[in-house]
Amino acid sequence: MTDIQATDPAPSTAAFRLAYVPGVTPTKWLRVWAERLPDVPLTLVQVGSTEGGAALVAGEADAGLVRLPVDRTVLSAIPLYTETTVIVLPKDHLLTALDEVTVADLAEEVLWQPLDDTLDWAERPGTPAYERPETTAGAIELVAAGVGLLPVPQSLARLHHRRDLTFRPLVGVPQSQIALAWPEAATTELVEEFIGIVRGRTANSSRGRAKEEPKPAAAPKAKKPQQKGQAAGQGVRAKQGGKPGAKSGAKAAPAKRGRPGRRAR
Repeated sequence: MTDIQATDPAPSTAAFRLAYVPGVTPTKWLRVWAERLPDVPLTLVQVGSTEGGAALVAGEADAGLVRLPVDRTVLSAIPLYTETTVIVLPKDHLLTALDEVTVADLAEEVLWQPLDDTLDWAERPGTPAYERPETTAGAIELVAAGVGLLPVPQSLARLHHRRDLTFRPLVGVPQSQIALAWPEAATTELVEEFIGIVRGRTANSSRGRAKEEPKPAAAPKAKKPQQKGQAAGQGVRAKQGGKPGAKSGAKAAPAKRGRPGRRAR
């Protein structure tokens, strides 16, 4: 169990409990939580691979990163990603020569199925083992002892890594899906906050709807500068019928008189 402690020394009554199953790494989301809600401690609650849904129903956590399926009649769930299924085997096994393993390749192999198996098998390949280990960790130990192979989600193969074992992708078989789940009847503000973080919402977003920023007021249009005397002068000329350039109120100059020019013969 790990705590993300508040950096603000002021006391806080709010808290958030997040369940997670083996193989899930919530570190990046915890970092964002600590940045956005430094006054709200987040407590990690580790549960078994197949116990995530039950822990939420029992009220042991406010939300959880769990493996599907869960009881959707009481829990809400957002699928996050699907894991590749791999086959764990000794490093000196013949199947390590393959880039990926098929169901047909396992026809003569003994396969373990621990009681906490997270894969939803319709029909298991290979030959069933004589017993079912209680945990995936126990099945890994048996594979390391040279007895049988183990199909698991890739994150669990990495979690239980050993130097004498390796794994290869296993195609044509069920895969495990990780989801964020929480009790539908207890969708609190803190649950909404964590949903937003997992979905990648920004700090300015609220429950998936970005807050609208106030639009800046439109700047007043600048008045077109008038040329000196343009508006007043033209207005007067329009009323008085004056010529362009004539001063307002000026009298018209008298016409010049002179001898009429002679007509050309």
